[in-house]
Amino acid sequence: MTARVSEGERDRAVELVQQAYADGLLAPAELERRLERALTAVSAHELEPVVADLPDQVVHIASTGGRVTRTGDWHVPRRLRIDSEYGRVRLDLSRAHVPYSRIDIELRLAYGGGTIILPAGASANADGMRTEWGKVICKAPGRQSPGRLHVQVTGELPYGRLTIRRK
Repeated sequence: MTARVSEGERDRAVELVQQAYADGLLAPAELERRLERALTAVSAHELEPVVADLPDQVVHIASTGGRVTRTGDWHVPRRLRIDSEYGRVRLDLSRAHVPYSRIDIELRLAYGGGTIILPAGASANADGMRTEWGKVICKAPGRQSPGRLHVQVTGELPYGRLTIRRK
């Protein structure tokens, strides 16, 4: 028996197809065809060919005790995952090159903490962060404004603090 596709899997496929179109990888007719197939897929077997040739690379950074810092003019990937056992994470997006309207940041910060600094007008949603004794402070709007960057933050923060703010 083939596994049924979940709404989350379907939404992710639609997002990948739309991003590929926005990146100029798909023609309008191909966008329509793939979106229709993604939205009507019942099984993972039907959904797989819709996104099989599309880029979905995750940039993964790992640190045991050091700091992870990205500031200035750096290229922000579409999907970023950072694992840090004890160090701190500082991502300053205020002057970074962000070619996407939405980016996903997954943080797994065992004992450390982090700061994400957004450019003017950007929004962020950190509802996907799981905490135990940790604390998440998001000072940015949670809803995306048209034409502005939106940062979706997920992950785990058992101890420590994560602050998301604008410059």
